[in-house]
Amino acid sequence: MIVVAGEALIDLVPERPDALAPLLPRPGGGPYNTAVALGRLGSPTAFLSRVATDGYGEALLKGLREAGVDVSSVQRGPEPTPLALASVGEDGSASYTFYVDGTADRLFTAPEALPDGTRAVAFGTCSLVLEPGASAYEALLRRAHSRGLLTLLDPNIRAALVPDADAYRARFRSWLPSVTVLKLSVEDAEWLGGTPREWLAAGPRAVVLTRGAAGLTVHTRDGGELSVPSHPVDVVDTIGAGDTAGAALLHLLAAHDALSAAGVAALSGRRWRDVLTRTARAAAITCSRPGAQPPWARELDDGPGSGTA
Repeated sequence: MIVVAGEALIDLVPERPDALAPLLPRPGGGPYNTAVALGRLGSPTAFLSRVATDGYGEALLKGLREAGVDVSSVQRGPEPTPLALASVGEDGSASYTFYVDGTADRLFTAPEALPDGTRAVAFGTCSLVLEPGASAYEALLRRAHSRGLLTLLDPNIRAALVPDADAYRARFRSWLPSVTVLKLSVEDAEWLGGTPREWLAAGPRAVVLTRGAAGLTVHTRDGGELSVPSHPVDVVDTIGAGDTAGAALLHLLAAHDALSAAGVAALSGRRWRDVLTRTARAAAITCSRPGAQPPWARELDDGPGSGTA
């Protein structure tokens, strides 16, 4: 079982590149997208969050169930669903304006126990910024790591939500001793400061950098570094691509029986190449269609179409 902990929200995506274009509501949130992607890929997955009891909340849970994700640990509340207004550039890149005050996920409380059979827990995005929920997710991260579970952190920085950048950077560094795999984009890395070697020295067994059209790179504790190119595809938008990459990374680590700190440390270069190559393919499929629509297992085997991602 892989548990994904964090927010579920609604992305409001423009129907076309126009400031006054109609907005289409789509399920989203980094952790939500990660959970859906894991479920679609066939990994036993549970979602841990606080989700609104409004219509959007029901739609979010429906999307998780349809992907095969266990939602029995999801907390519910009468607060509204968080909203993210997406703006898509000509190159398909997305930026967001968030409406999160008083929303459901901010009142998340850490459970006493994780689902039976949990081997890994993934964290990231807005849920690690917005209090008081952020402190509850942080406590869960530290507890999961102390119990020997693999922990994956994807900071997925949304700078507009960070009230004090220096304080958040310090908090990020304090998480690293409790992180097994750090996955982040080159943009996140630049914003956070530091280098993969510095982060590895603080705790993680591997740092995986997503580099957009340039592909992916893994840095490992033993000094190893391996890069793979992106997978060619016609880009519609990049919404959910990084979340899909995190999910595929966990799914493929599990496939290589490396869903543990020791397993990550022992992974050979050949196996890392397989993990990263197929992760790039999964992210490319998501880029090939609008909104966060991660691939199903059968699509990952077939691969996406032609073009450049």
